[in-house]
Amino acid sequence: MSKILDSLKFHEMTITWLEGVMTQLDGGTMFGPVPKAVWSRKYSVNEQNQIKLATDMIWIQYQQKNYLIDTGINVDKLTEKEIKHSGIEERVKIEASFEQAGLKREEIDVVLMTHMHADHASGLTQFVKGTYQTTFPNAVIYINTVEWDEVRYPNLRTQSTYRQENWEPIQNQVILFDKHVEVVPGIELFHTGGHSKGHSIVKLTQKGETLLHMADIMPTHAHQNPLWVTGLDDYPMDSIAAKLKWGEIARQENAKLIFYHDAQYRMIQWSEDGNEVIDALKRS
Repeated sequence: MSKILDSLKFHEMTITWLEGVMTQLDGGTMFGPVPKAVWSRKYSVNEQNQIKLATDMIWIQYQQKNYLIDTGINVDKLTEKEIKHSGIEERVKIEASFEQAGLKREEIDVVLMTHMHADHASGLTQFVKGTYQTTFPNAVIYINTVEWDEVRYPNLRTQSTYRQENWEPIQNQVILFDKHVEVVPGIELFHTGGHSKGHSIVKLTQKGETLLHMADIMPTHAHQNPLWVTGLDDYPMDSIAAKLKWGEIARQENAKLIFYHDAQYRMIQWSEDGNEVIDALKRS
């Protein structure tokens, strides 16, 4: 029996989470300097100190077009060692995720990349007939200019995640932006930096209401505190500054937040003081 995909209606937009690979990563890595005794009250952890993190692509249907936020993990690119290291138990294929949704890869019109770390970008390409090819042949792909430079000329810290096979085949599809771009009215990308130098977030607006996808500067609802940044952030002080700025915008606009990595929530909305959950969509 097919699994029911989680979906959220946002006025004219329909937002659906496509099933991706579930990883299990070290909790200390994901919560950086925050003591386990503190963060474990907010997010479940197992005996090996691992927490579950989804990598579920976010599919937006809007005005007869299909948008995708990030592209999941292409497990076919991973070695057995990498699969074990990431705690992957069920090797969900991207093709199966699309089939489950009744969607074809060729039907994706726009891909919105928050950043190009491998757990977000490896789904951009696939190995076909002896070479890597684009997964979404009819899509334009939005990437921040700074991130694109980092991808093509990685440093010692980033070279293991900015893999050539994830970006080289899609070069002619890429649309670059600097600080901000309005893809269409209601869908915007904003550069934040922090988690990566070119990291960006997605803002969706409809009829005066806001949905924010903070990507990996707030990978889960448990990272609500601006000071709770991951050990994987390349520029943690920039992450903190971005969370302070966009947290205030979220408060002013009474925004709801949506997630790619959260294994417990798809969407959450806090009260103005941030102490209570007033609306939520749990991950089924």
